[in-house]
Amino acid sequence: MISRETAIAEAFIAACRDELEAPKPGNVHVLADGHSMTVADFICSAEVAAPSIARHGTRVGARILGAVEATRAAVGQNTNLGILLLCAPLACAVEFAPADLRTALAKVLSCLDQQDAALAFRAIALAAPGGLGRAPRHDVSEPATVTLREAMAEAAHRDRIARQYATTYDDVFDLGVPVLDDVLQRGASRWAATLAVHLGFLAAFPDSHILRKYGEAQARAVQAEATPLKTRLLAGAEAALMRDLLAFDARLKARRLNPGTSADLTVATLFVRRLRESLPCDRNNG
Repeated sequence: MISRETAIAEAFIAACRDELEAPKPGNVHVLADGHSMTVADFICSAEVAAPSIARHGTRVGARILGAVEATRAAVGQNTNLGILLLCAPLACAVEFAPADLRTALAKVLSCLDQQDAALAFRAIALAAPGGLGRAPRHDVSEPATVTLREAMAEAAHRDRIARQYATTYDDVFDLGVPVLDDVLQRGASRWAATLAVHLGFLAAFPDSHILRKYGEAQARAVQAEATPLKTRLLAGAEAALMRDLLAFDARLKARRLNPGTSADLTVATLFVRRLRESLPCDRNNG
């Protein structure tokens, strides 16, 4: 029987691979690379980051920093910062075999301290995500003076990943997981269910990666284009959608628009599902 640490690492890699199998508009996937990144870059990133994400007994900040350092050494660019920020607390929560994953996650988030913030700040600065800019308070280039959750709460209004720390992952558990479960229960393929989650996020709110780099008008335009595709997909028309999906994908990449936050939230949703499948317990249903 494999260890819990190994099971968490394998669930993380599987979630990252699942996300790549779906033709998510504007993001890297098995049918189209983009933004100077390839599918191979993302697979390599997942594999080298997994040991740090899953390392037993390690605090959240250390998991994030170790995974970012491993990623930079392997692929030389930021392919997964948002994924790591979202998945490290989930991995920490599940290693204690909780009866309910979200309840355990709330405890992990409430215990984040200033050292977690300092390590996460180092990781963010090392990853150097596009459009990061400077913050008036708790900037990652400055020493941490608050806990990681407090720093994320400060940024929650402008960054959807930061918002998850402040809300105990509302978007993942209240939007992503129900869509994923529903579409899979209806017998859809895993890639179609993954795509439904991604389009669900993309249609629900302006993607904060696009918002940060290109402004509200561009982010809302992408949101508007995604909404009818989500509706058609949820109606069971995934095969008929493929041409329109790939055309939308090409348009976004031609405009250098990468809805990376929606993709990161999708991986976190898939990770929750994979953890539930590989580490089942009585009430671990989010």
